Amino acid sequence: MAVLEIRELTKKFGTYQALNGVNLDVNGGEIFGFIGPNGAGKSTTIRVLLGILRATSGQAQIFGKEVWRDAVDIHKRIAYVPGDVHLWPNLTGGEVIDLWVKLKGGGSRQKRDLLVQQYDLDPTKKCRTYSKGNRQKVALIAAFASDSDLFILDEPTSGLDPLMEQVFQDCVMDVKKQGKSVLLSSHILSEVERLCDTIGIIRQGKIIESGAMRQLRHLTRTHVKAELRQPVPGLAQLDGIHALAAEGSILSFEAESEAMDAAIRQLSQCGIVKLECSPPTLEDLFMRHYEGAGGGVR
Repeated sequence: MAVLEIRELTKKFGTYQALNGVNLDVNGGEIFGFIGPNGAGKSTTIRVLLGILRATSGQAQIFGKEVWRDAVDIHKRIAYVPGDVHLWPNLTGGEVIDLWVKLKGGGSRQKRDLLVQQYDLDPTKKCRTYSKGNRQKVALIAAFASDSDLFILDEPTSGLDPLMEQVFQDCVMDVKKQGKSVLLSSHILSEVERLCDTIGIIRQGKIIESGAMRQLRHLTRTHVKAELRQPVPGLAQLDGIHALAAEGSILSFEAESEAMDAAIRQLSQCGIVKLECSPPTLEDLFMRHYEGAGGGVR
């Protein structure tokens, strides 16, 4: 069942169209990766979902409620973390966390304390002394300590070091196990690839590709590197072979899924000494979609 539904969503700023017919669904217990570079429309979409911006046209619902009209009711069941967190400078990190969790209701003190420990945060320091990474930690701890059904995370790991990114990923997987849903907006492709069940790629305000990770991998090319005993004749003439390069006995190329069988057959006839095949990644898919494309508003 869809927790979040967007249908033909548009948003204009004057004559500029920031969102142009966006459609996406986030189901219960699903982690949805919303990807695109800065300027593609990710944050504009999220601001509409939060009731901060009013859509020009189209529909957006969370828990079956309209995001603009029913924003107050919806906010009781969602947790939001932006990519640049601003805190009250004279409060401590712990006081801010406690305030946010209290406003949400249903939070656990034990869970809060565990998250503070996991994120290695000193909650007794004033917020004005915190680095960007520590400000992000405060928001993430408050979000994951709350009893929310949907987590809307907009570039949430901005400023975190790799160790803390791993803690964040563990938290996301934990809420998924509880049947909660996550909308993760990010341009860190490895993070999305590791966490998300489904992705949507947005470009210039339009969703240009969406689906489960396993469904989208066929759109990317596998990287092949082979050390051979003799040259391979005719490989360049095969359909679906790209970026072919040879350096001595080392051959490298990119192969579309349909070309892999024929390519490996030809390699096997030339004495394979060493063969490396790197599976297609989300970054390959992302770069192919954005090749030569511009952006819009973020």
